Amino acid sequence: MGLLVRELSLADFRSFERLTVAPSEGVTVLVGPNAAGKTNTVEALQLVTAGRSFRRPRPRDLVREGASSARAAARLEGDGRVVDVRCDVVDGRRQFSRNGKRCQAADLPESLMSVLFTPDDLDLVKRGASHRRDELDDFGRQANRGYANVLSAYTRAIEQRNRLLKDPMVDPSLLDAWDASVSLGGATLLEARLRLWGRLAEKVSAVYAEVSGGEELACSYGCTLGDEALGLDRDDLRELFAAALAERREEDLRRQQTCVGPHRDDVTFLIGGRDARSFGSQGQQRSVALALKMAEVELAAEILGSTPLLLLDDVMSELDDTRRDAVVRFVGRGIQTVITTTNLGYFSPDLLDDAEVVSFGER
Repeated sequence: MGLLVRELSLADFRSFERLTVAPSEGVTVLVGPNAAGKTNTVEALQLVTAGRSFRRPRPRDLVREGASSARAAARLEGDGRVVDVRCDVVDGRRQFSRNGKRCQAADLPESLMSVLFTPDDLDLVKRGASHRRDELDDFGRQANRGYANVLSAYTRAIEQRNRLLKDPMVDPSLLDAWDASVSLGGATLLEARLRLWGRLAEKVSAVYAEVSGGEELACSYGCTLGDEALGLDRDDLRELFAAALAERREEDLRRQQTCVGPHRDDVTFLIGGRDARSFGSQGQQRSVALALKMAEVELAAEILGSTPLLLLDDVMSELDDTRRDAVVRFVGRGIQTVITTTNLGYFSPDLLDDAEVVSFGER
């Protein structure tokens, strides 16, 4: 089973002066009107598990109005272990700790990883490529600390190269040096991403067939280095990337940005051989997004040896009955899940009987 969240406590966090929630081992439903603090609670759970927030807030945004600091803390228990994780916001900075010792945000998923599903994720298929890349990379950085380090190093290298490309008097030798750094970092990232995508795509297709009633989904990776990049090892990818950077240097100088590399890649979902982004119905697109999140939970359990925390923020209201039933069946497999909603009518009596229901906004 691995670690479970036994208690979440907040102090001067977002809208809360104080809050304590004790999630169940199975499903916990946070119910209440809009703006009652349900999403703030989910955000706090993501902060102390993923080390980041889907809202991308500034640290001061996490502090309750009128307060000088904020705290989100969780106690994790399981397999004979007790782990206390915490995020403090002090002097405009976030500080993370585990069992009382300072740590990096990227260290937190090593204790308990989380997978978040919000209404915005339902549009993942039809949104721009950057959203799908971010989804894959956000999963990768939680599932493997090495992935997080590689992604961070490549991102910094691309930023530096792009900054140099904007210089009106670019030094070619300096650009050569950054080309070497970018091609090595990009090859390392691409090799890791393709390996991760290969495992995830297989599960997405299987889950989609279950959710959709048997429709066939194919998942592919669109690489700006060309299909020949797929299957190459890191050294061959580095050579291929370096050649592409050299070939497109004039274009990059003209556009003042790096136009090829993993930061420009995309993933594609095909239903019946047709691109779901362009030809899929809204229901099909949402089923793909749902299948992707479910697949992430399954793959995380394989990689880490323990099931991640699943956070569902107000998505039930956006799903039809068939997809809501699929979610209910999935979380019933022993996954610790926190769901927010304004309406308990979206849930079956059986689920509510077994769930911990926490009401928000009551006076």
